Amino acid sequence: MIADAALVRYGEIGLKGGNRQEFLDRLARNLRYALQPFAGATVEPLRGRFLARLPGDWSDATAALSRVFGVTSVSPARRIPAEIAAIAEAAAEAAESACAATTHATFRAKANRADKRFPQTSIEVERAVGGAVLARVPRLRVDLDSPDLVLGIEIRDEATFLYHERIAGPGGLPVGSTGRALALLSGGIDSPIAAWLAMKRGLALEALFFHSVEFTGFAATEKVKELARLLSRSSPRFALHLVPFSPVQVAIKEACEPSYRTLLYRRMMHRIAVVLARADRQAALVTGDNLGQVASQTLENLALTAAASELPLLRPLLTYDKEETIALARRIGTFEISIRPALDCCTVFQPPRPRIRGDAGDVAREEAALDLERLVADSIAGLETWVFHHGQPGRKVDRGAKVQEA
Repeated sequence: MIADAALVRYGEIGLKGGNRQEFLDRLARNLRYALQPFAGATVEPLRGRFLARLPGDWSDATAALSRVFGVTSVSPARRIPAEIAAIAEAAAEAAESACAATTHATFRAKANRADKRFPQTSIEVERAVGGAVLARVPRLRVDLDSPDLVLGIEIRDEATFLYHERIAGPGGLPVGSTGRALALLSGGIDSPIAAWLAMKRGLALEALFFHSVEFTGFAATEKVKELARLLSRSSPRFALHLVPFSPVQVAIKEACEPSYRTLLYRRMMHRIAVVLARADRQAALVTGDNLGQVASQTLENLALTAAASELPLLRPLLTYDKEETIALARRIGTFEISIRPALDCCTVFQPPRPRIRGDAGDVAREEAALDLERLVADSIAGLETWVFHHGQPGRKVDRGAKVQEA
């Protein structure tokens, strides 16, 4: 079947009350953004759906739509005449075409008669389609419970549509509908998944990565750019800020107790992140912390890290098993990037025995030896920003220049 449109479905948004239209408007905007690379594409609202139209091949466009948060499923569809014989004929042709490329053995017709002026009921439409399909493809049999092929027919006021695919979307809420936050990316498995989950709850994110290229080289920085590029497929405009961190680490190494280095690194990262987030009107920080996974993520050390932050901390993965996180990373495509070998800044001057349960008094004494304000200011002065769109390679932008958001 050659599609000339796509039906886009949403879930949780439909349960919203008086502010539902705000969520729908944001979703429409994000759908249009996702289709920007496809010339001639349009998006218009239907009752309980969005209709996307595109002259040409739908394969890449469907994939782009299915990555938009708030979308539960997408179906490439064909507009057909609103007449029972034409519907049955078109469905039989679609079934024959689908079976020519697959080993489908069972099918069912599923009709939705939103236009109550249509003379036949949904059941009558399904029976007519079933009969036409069995006559055209006699090897098929009907299975109403778990068919290989579902022929969907939507009879609506605007038009009648036929489809036989339903590509799952991520669900959640449209990016930008619940606020703005800054995600701390490490280049590992967890932090990009935390960012993805935060976007799924409607947060518009920018990301922050701390590097020590003087000691580690550029592999980790390039890996994080690749992760940002991938995350940009699901978000209108994704900015990545690169912050030089080696001066901070040298200062901590020279002045502080070795066992506290990692914890002090993390507290400094949060101080720097808060300054940047406030400058960009972001209301929270997002991290990939997971309770008990490493020494810096004991309950005591998480509390000490949070104490250095003056913004709320969102930790989507706090209770995830590692296998759950890996499974999600594989599904969205970040896993293979994250496991590429690359030294990150936390490996620099790593103590042989990091403090598992830090003490607030000890931390205060260690930080008293540091010029915290100067270290934060110097790190921000060396900031470099890259902006990514539509999963394409990023471009470096002038921090002082205004970057137009999509």
